[in-house]
Amino acid sequence: MASSELDRGIKGLAGRAKRYSVFALARNASRYHQGWQQAWRHAEPKKSYDVIIIGGGGHGLATAYYLASVHGITNVAVIEKGWLGGGNTGRNTTIIRSNYLWDESAAIYEHAMQLWEGLAQDLNFNIMFSQRGVLTIAHSEHELKEMSRRVHAIRLNGIDSDILGPDEIKKFVPIINIDQTIRYPVMGGFLQKRGGTARHDAVAWGYARAADDLGVDIIQNCEVTGLRRRGRQIVGVETSKGFIGAKKVGCVTAGHSSVLADMAGLRLPIASRPLQALVSEPIKPILDTVIMSNAVHMYISQSDKGEMVLGAGVDKYNSYAQRGSWPVPEHMLAAAVELFPVLSRLRMLRHWGGIVDTCPDASPILSKTDIEGLYFNCGWGTGGFKATPGSGHVFADLIAHDAPNRIAAPYALKRFETGFLIDEHGAAGVAH
Repeated sequence: MASSELDRGIKGLAGRAKRYSVFALARNASRYHQGWQQAWRHAEPKKSYDVIIIGGGGHGLATAYYLASVHGITNVAVIEKGWLGGGNTGRNTTIIRSNYLWDESAAIYEHAMQLWEGLAQDLNFNIMFSQRGVLTIAHSEHELKEMSRRVHAIRLNGIDSDILGPDEIKKFVPIINIDQTIRYPVMGGFLQKRGGTARHDAVAWGYARAADDLGVDIIQNCEVTGLRRRGRQIVGVETSKGFIGAKKVGCVTAGHSSVLADMAGLRLPIASRPLQALVSEPIKPILDTVIMSNAVHMYISQSDKGEMVLGAGVDKYNSYAQRGSWPVPEHMLAAAVELFPVLSRLRMLRHWGGIVDTCPDASPILSKTDIEGLYFNCGWGTGGFKATPGSGHVFADLIAHDAPNRIAAPYALKRFETGFLIDEHGAAGVAH
């Protein structure tokens, strides 16, 4: 379309603005956004694949991409019940960091961080990765001492981490209240400057487009209804679009992993619970970092649209419900307003829940099973988004070689038999 024709069309829309609603204008404007190339193919399933990945979220799409790009396995299908990124990938609060206490956790999350730092270039897609820093607040002397221990352990693993006092925190975050008489006084904190946020749906789209370019089939609106076995060997999946054969199947379905495991006759040591979050009405920029408080289960950042993004800890009950309940946001907002009085008159815009699956030791499962060709990637609790590239990278390696590498090995299912657990409860394995 010539620019003069486009200009006339825009002027015509503006001239009719008094006669039409905004919805009518949007419909007319859509005429000028037609014929765009699809980011990925909407594939129909073939009879069989070398590998099927169940779950079209960030972890599943990343796994498919690295299978193709790193290991040359391109006869791969990603099967998604709904639409890409419609599960936890689109329902999280986008926090990225790698400052974990235990060596095993530091390895997987730092691996992910290093991949994050070059991901936009790798995928040739703007994932809006912003290393604005992640600051975790301490509210008691005990928490401050424990935090110091964490910082020293984190540094020993070569990961950046700095301790800040109340005055330094105030300088870094001018809107925070450091009055020592409030209910949750700011005693100090630790900062990972390389931490930050990314655009969650852009991550899914970037991996989907890159995987599709390498020949991976992405099959949406296709529900898996069963896992077909021949003895102790996986042979494919039953779906709403019929049976699809496969030599190997990787299950990456976040909060519904136990449902998939049950289809194969397995029982995983995970519990699924809702995790709630909300956003406020948009305001001008006032917060250019991420603030976390494990003691009060509150974390906050500001989106590029100006919304204040707030989240809390997991609900106390098991559920598959993608909705919220009032006690959790009430507790979270009470703490948020005390720490950030400037937010007291903001209105809530949206409120939702996601489903997270948590293991007894608050660490994930990256493991083959005793059914040959069947693998599980699950149990990330509330920390799944930050691990996306690292999780997909090592899970693809596990599927390709049928053996875990050094990073994935500690996360095998066998740890629940041997007792070599990775207890991240006290080191923010669950609290983002």
